[in-house]
Amino acid sequence: MKSRNKVLVGMSGGVDSAVTALLLKDQGYEVAGGTFELFDSDGNGPRDAKAVCASLQIPHYAFDFKADFTREVLDYFAGEYERGATPNPCVVCNLKIKFGLFLDKAKSLGFDFVATGHYAHILFDAAEKRYRIKRADCLKKDQSYVFFSLSQEKLQHILLPLGSFEKPQVREIAEKNGLLVSRKGDSQDICFIPDGDYASFLKKYLKKECPTGDFVGRDGKILGRHKGIWHYTIGQRKGIGISFDRPMFVSAINGGNVTLSENHELLSDELVTGNVNWIEFAPEKPMRLNVKIRYGADPAPAVVTPLEGGFARVLFDEPQRAITKGQFAVFYQNDYLSGGGVII
Repeated sequence: MKSRNKVLVGMSGGVDSAVTALLLKDQGYEVAGGTFELFDSDGNGPRDAKAVCASLQIPHYAFDFKADFTREVLDYFAGEYERGATPNPCVVCNLKIKFGLFLDKAKSLGFDFVATGHYAHILFDAAEKRYRIKRADCLKKDQSYVFFSLSQEKLQHILLPLGSFEKPQVREIAEKNGLLVSRKGDSQDICFIPDGDYASFLKKYLKKECPTGDFVGRDGKILGRHKGIWHYTIGQRKGIGISFDRPMFVSAINGGNVTLSENHELLSDELVTGNVNWIEFAPEKPMRLNVKIRYGADPAPAVVTPLEGGFARVLFDEPQRAITKGQFAVFYQNDYLSGGGVII
């Protein structure tokens, strides 16, 4: 019987993926590194990844996924902003590219697994015969949120060796083993918008200006003109461009209008998600779970009620601030990921 020990590590050129490859090699896996080009960049990531693979004496593969990334991630990102939603492209990239296209490519090359430098655990429950996703030991670094959309079939082919580590430990391992990326800084913001200027990216990508429109109050009264919905997201205060006698925040984006409200009016105790994926099983009745309304949010206690058609209704114990259409609500039972869906 063929042993399952060949793993292709997604190598970004950063310290996390480098240490992932090192740890798996030390554990006895037959390791190779795989780097994918997703968009035009300065090329430092692929160069560093190739150099790390050379120092570890493992093969290095390069894949051109630019067309796929454009279709699956960039088009999605731009389309969501055009309709007034606030997307999370990292979740979609993980589903479609890292654990979609990359996993398929690895299988076609004879690899049993792919691995990444995410901080989370994938565990097999032998009694229930299913895979579970557990939050990282270091909750500050936990990245389990981005795995909510994966299937049981995909989870059996993914390795995440960093779930038990903290970032200083990872850097120390890299330093001790002479990896050139040991002190390389962490990536910030969205990889294809390194300067964080979403509006400029969208203008260039969509080849058009964002139409201006009206700021309105919750009563529909026009409060002024805005410079285009791409410049705003729910909960925003800075950069609105007009003054009021009290703090005002973006509370809704509908059509071409941007609604402004006071801070307390951003609170809501309910949301509805669509395209819900359940990691282990789909519940038949309401469940008490903890729910994150965005990647950086703390999980909040709530009752999650599954609905027909892949929807779910979430009722929080305490109101949450700035629930945002297009973000993902992700469900946890204690430290284990239950599922999640897009906020509609």
